[in-house]
Amino acid sequence: MLWGQTSAAQRSTPQGPPDQSVLSSIPYQLSLPFRSPRNLAALAIGAAAIAGIAWYALRQTGPSDEEVERSRRDLLAATGRITDGSITDAPAQQEGSSPAPLIIVYNYRIAGVTYECAQDVTLLADHIRDVRADLPIQVRYDPHNPANSIVVAEAWSGLRLSPHSEMPKAATEGFAES
Repeated sequence: MLWGQTSAAQRSTPQGPPDQSVLSSIPYQLSLPFRSPRNLAALAIGAAAIAGIAWYALRQTGPSDEEVERSRRDLLAATGRITDGSITDAPAQQEGSSPAPLIIVYNYRIAGVTYECAQDVTLLADHIRDVRADLPIQVRYDPHNPANSIVVAEAWSGLRLSPHSEMPKAATEGFAES
């Protein structure tokens, strides 16, 4: 036999220890610390835990658009500064089964800069009545971002009610009837 040649009998014999235990099913190409069944089990459990956490994090949905807008209105109603403004375009009240979105367009001036904004008040339709263009209003805005502003929120309204409009029941509950 020449140098570097092996016989057929030598090639057919497996390399490594004989099949005696569970370790026989573990490939010998793994490094020594990964050959232990405990380490392989811990590695599999860790990979499953990471996959589960990733699945849970990716499956979480954020807040809906309505929830984000409601929290923005609540924040501005609680902490926003107030300035004077005027309505440039007011929604026309439509009676019907599927009303169009109600959008109030208004402008206000802060530090020499005029801002023109619009607020969708479709969900706040019970707070809106007798609104027309060129009415003076109060605007709440974020002092750090003056373009972030509102005219109406659930807890606050910058609209001035006309004398002939009815007050909502919630606003009249504390008054005695005459």
